[in-house]
Amino acid sequence: MIWTLNGRNIETLLEIDLSLSRDIIRGDMTTQTEPQILLTNDDGIRSPGLWAAAEALSRLGFVTVAAPREQSSGAGRSMPVTSDGKLHKEQVAVGGKTWSVYAVGGTPAQAVQHGILELMESPPDLVVAGINYGENLTIGITISGTVGAALEGAALGIPSMAVSLEMSKDYYLSHSEDIDFTGAKHFTWLFADLLLNHKMFSDVDVLKIDIPCDADPQTEWRVTKLSKHPYYVPVAPRRVNLEDANPMGFEIMLDKDEVEQNSDVQALAVDRVVSVTPLSLDLTSRVDLHDFEHYLRSSREEERE
Repeated sequence: MIWTLNGRNIETLLEIDLSLSRDIIRGDMTTQTEPQILLTNDDGIRSPGLWAAAEALSRLGFVTVAAPREQSSGAGRSMPVTSDGKLHKEQVAVGGKTWSVYAVGGTPAQAVQHGILELMESPPDLVVAGINYGENLTIGITISGTVGAALEGAALGIPSMAVSLEMSKDYYLSHSEDIDFTGAKHFTWLFADLLLNHKMFSDVDVLKIDIPCDADPQTEWRVTKLSKHPYYVPVAPRRVNLEDANPMGFEIMLDKDEVEQNSDVQALAVDRVVSVTPLSLDLTSRVDLHDFEHYLRSSREEERE
């Protein structure tokens, strides 16, 4: 198979002589002194965003690529029993370098599991998911396969980050070569370098990074929280019969007057800066548990009276 990406020669070289030196093939032999990075995505193994991230991360360490064989947007952190788990090894030439990559028969989170538990000689120093076609904002991020992959990396004890690039939703499920990843590559490198060289705060398991489509390396970045603004709004399909195949759609809604000032939506969609959101695996509400228990018990007692 031959791939073409942005004018670069991208070839899948099957059954190549794996005895070739590491200077020719990346992924078969590792140097343990350099950082080990596991890269995945939810757009699939042939996404240009994946290779943009690979090029950026290769400046920092040795990159192992394990990504879903198929388009997996919206997979969240799912672990469907219907995944076949097949690992197909391919050689891909990108930007003058050849990479050993693995197409995984599974979701992004499952690709992370296969990468860490099967494909890498030792646990990676960093898991990166992206660069995603489309921003991942608000409390709806649990739907995102990009964020789901990063959460799975964190659950396995690895510093993790999810990187997404804003674009028209017409491109979300595409592998369009018209997308400029220059700014996104810079910020992928920047925050990967930070995670590789600095211990993260307690209760910060994942960095969610969302980059405006017009960002460049000089664009400012800001630490944000998840917005509760209904940015992605589900739209019921139009159909004649309930049995008709017609999946749920969505539209993007932005009310600048209602968006929280310190949120990811405000940063990216309104102020046009890079949004960096710290995420925790702990979904427990940040209430005082003693007070909440007292509230529940007292409420129950009131009902009995």
